[in-house]
Amino acid sequence: MNKATSVKPYQKVSKLAALLLHTIFIAFSLACILPILLIVAISFSNEKLLTLKGYKFWPDEIDGSAYHHLFANSSTLMKAYGVSLSVTFIGTLLAVLLIALYAYPIFRKDFPFKKIFNIYLLITMLFSGGLVPFYLLYVNYLDLKDTYVALILPGLSNAFYIFIARTFFQQTIPEEMIESGKLDGASEWRIFFQLVLPISLPVLATIGLFTTLMYWNDWFNSLLFINDSEKFSLQYVMIQMIRQAEFFKNQLAGSGVALLVQQSVPTESLRMAMVVVSIGPILFVYPFFQKYFTKGLTIGAIKG
Repeated sequence: MNKATSVKPYQKVSKLAALLLHTIFIAFSLACILPILLIVAISFSNEKLLTLKGYKFWPDEIDGSAYHHLFANSSTLMKAYGVSLSVTFIGTLLAVLLIALYAYPIFRKDFPFKKIFNIYLLITMLFSGGLVPFYLLYVNYLDLKDTYVALILPGLSNAFYIFIARTFFQQTIPEEMIESGKLDGASEWRIFFQLVLPISLPVLATIGLFTTLMYWNDWFNSLLFINDSEKFSLQYVMIQMIRQAEFFKNQLAGSGVALLVQQSVPTESLRMAMVVVSIGPILFVYPFFQKYFTKGLTIGAIKG
């Protein structure tokens, strides 16, 4: 039989369909990339021209005053960078480990209390104690005021991520593998770390990416628990900077020197410069998770 006639009709993709698919994906990619390029362009724009002519992908006049204003106190910014990097790294590792340690027992059929722990997780997703009890617990009872633990502890557990990990274990980990490990004399800890975790990298990477984004973008815990400026996170320091700039601009604008204010306090371009500075580590980390991200998210999202 001729090879050309053996090809099924649904296996043939016309050039028009291929062109349409490529066009759609290119348009989608541009929709993701162009906003980032626009943010970079605005961060290098002159504040006065930005106010008069609006946003442009290529600024009429390249101006680095926003970055100069941002790095005017570089020591504070670098300390905040170190705090955010440390909290994000330590918090992500601990959170992924604790989530996996919780999800593994409730996936096991021989665990007698799995229903109780599942109901407990569901309750935490539906109900919250509120902000005041949350603050009193960390400050009055745990005495975590002005400590790095106060920045790490709130993000160590997430019921939704635990359910994702549990579902992934149900869909991926065969009971026969666990039984064979027991027959070989392996302990529960050895089965978990040497058999379960190595084949669970997709879901661990997915949860790790979400947790990394949560820790890196967090500023609220610094607002609640941190008074020592040496322990402020990067996001909180940047929020303080933009608030100070806006306050200074509003005060001077009322005195009739608005044009001078636009040049000396570049609030709009400063916002975009902060986005550029803060987005760097995330762009660096994402490629390490990308290999496992889609598989972990899709398998873990299947209801089991």
